[in-house]
Amino acid sequence: MITFAIIISLILIGVILALLFRIQILSSIFSGSFQKRVGKSNKVNAVLLLLFLIIGGIAFIWSFQNAEKRIHIPVGSVHGVWIDDMFWLTMVILAIVFVITQILLFYYSYRYQYKEEKRAYFFPHNNKIEIIWTIIPAVVMALLVFKGWKTWTKITDPAPKEALVVEIVGKQFNWIVRYPGADNALGTVKTKLIDATNELGIDFSDQNSIDDIVPSEIHIPKGRPVLFKIRSRDVLHSFYLPHFRAQMHAVPGMPTKFWFVPTKTTADMATETGNPDFKYELVCNQICGANHFAMRAVVIVDEPEDYQKWIDSQKAFVADKPELLQNGKSPQGIVLESNETNKASL
Repeated sequence: MITFAIIISLILIGVILALLFRIQILSSIFSGSFQKRVGKSNKVNAVLLLLFLIIGGIAFIWSFQNAEKRIHIPVGSVHGVWIDDMFWLTMVILAIVFVITQILLFYYSYRYQYKEEKRAYFFPHNNKIEIIWTIIPAVVMALLVFKGWKTWTKITDPAPKEALVVEIVGKQFNWIVRYPGADNALGTVKTKLIDATNELGIDFSDQNSIDDIVPSEIHIPKGRPVLFKIRSRDVLHSFYLPHFRAQMHAVPGMPTKFWFVPTKTTADMATETGNPDFKYELVCNQICGANHFAMRAVVIVDEPEDYQKWIDSQKAFVADKPELLQNGKSPQGIVLESNETNKASL
């Protein structure tokens, strides 16, 4: 309460001082002693603004060059190249406009500083100038929007038929991944079937669910389209893979998807970045609760043959959970072991 009273008192004192200053100016005007003449401060400010333009321009170029080296994230997908191209095209155009307007702004402050012998020129209207500064931004904006629309259309087009389908489910506070088995089809899920064992709510009465794989790691092959089917089990999450420039919200009750083509394996990226411990990371980019920071996963990009070896070594989710199936077998009577065994059986 005392602090609040002090703050109010300081504000009131400031207002009173401002009013006294204004009263002093008005009294000078009425008494005829007020001087309209501008001192040297006007010229000093004009020079300082020009210096600010020069020094600020040098600092801008230096900071951009150094920051780009430090924070640039290498791109690891075909889609990422499209997005980066669109981003840098927009940045180049904005940078050109920014530089031109700032130079003019500070130069005019110096060039047209107040001088007693000069009089301001009243410029009420000019149709040509109005047309120029309306049409040029409109055309540039239309081209940028068209470029963005073309890029977004390519990204959101239906995934190719040969795309690897992977389901990713966000929940507080981790990601759960599911792969189709030898039938290359994910089984259905039902919210009511979710429990401590069956976190995804997989419906095992659907034959496509019998060979589904729920591994502890996320592997995808280089050079093959990958379609992530994304959903949330509780609150709003965001599926974000910075190196692939892939981001899509995981919305409760509304499945979303995103597909891309990885172009560099984890080993390739480790070599490119000079970081032997490099890892592709999946993070939640939407604050989803107290432990949001922990909602991470590692994505491993393999050569196609290495990916195939890995997926063949994985067991179906129900292989170690026979209680989920009657007699530990699928409706087709297939004993669930490794994916390699499933493929041979099917």
